[in-house]
Amino acid sequence: MRFPVLLLSLLFLNSCYENERKCSDFKTGTFEFEALSGTEVFKTTIIRNDSIEIDFFKGKSDTSSIRWINDCEYVLEKIHPKNQAEKKAILIKILTTDKNKYTFEFSEVGKTKTSKAIAHKVKN
Repeated sequence: MRFPVLLLSLLFLNSCYENERKCSDFKTGTFEFEALSGTEVFKTTIIRNDSIEIDFFKGKSDTSSIRWINDCEYVLEKIHPKNQAEKKAILIKILTTDKNKYTFEFSEVGKTKTSKAIAHKVKN
């Protein structure tokens, strides 16, 4: 009888554990990430400061404004959108952090479908 109670207690305590996120460590710097879009994997380099993010993808750059909701969430909006799709804001949520990387999810603002990726910090 003791073993099941002990096992159940350990499982309960383990489920309450949440990793500490240090999102503020990733607010600024240069980052790289790869994400899957359909069957294609794309690599993006990002240079981010408090209010601006510049994305480099396939030899082209794109600048977006950043509006921080809290330390771990922000909204990106293209500064010079070229079409209707680019006018849509993107919500970024940092889910976990580790030494030089973080896992995040992103989606269009107001949409429930999200995608996940891992970004690596390459420079401060």
